Amino acid sequence: MRCPFCAYTDTRVADSRLADDGGSVRRRRECPGCGQRFTTYERPELALPMVVKTDGRREPFNEDKLLRGLTRALSKRAVATARVDAAVRVIQRRIRERGEREIPARLIGELVMEALRDLDPVAYVRFASVYRRFEDVDAFSAEIARMKESDGDDSARDD
Repeated sequence: MRCPFCAYTDTRVADSRLADDGGSVRRRRECPGCGQRFTTYERPELALPMVVKTDGRREPFNEDKLLRGLTRALSKRAVATARVDAAVRVIQRRIRERGEREIPARLIGELVMEALRDLDPVAYVRFASVYRRFEDVDAFSAEIARMKESDGDDSARDD
């Protein structure tokens, strides 16, 4: 690994630990050339399927786009970054587990809505309003009523 400070080509690993619930390895490195220390992360590079848009176009799965969508819905909401990152990992895992070479964009939208529902109900309604193209206040009310109804079903199961 090249040192980001002095470009020395042979840094040494001072410490390694699992990170992201075992999904990556965090390494503390030290440069013998300049003595600086820095951190690197090692993650497996797994191929994700192509996304088939509603108009038939195909594009590679884009983790940044997924994170941007979640972040936009969660704007000004008190949700920890670690929880958002965990939601992105769960969505990616669920997509990978399908084992398909192509997936519809609609599936990703549904997975995002599930994740937002668990993270923050306001963000869920924000995302749903755009994703499902709510036309009026009645659509918002219907979605909130559906949400409350299913939350009631969850609490009835807990008893």
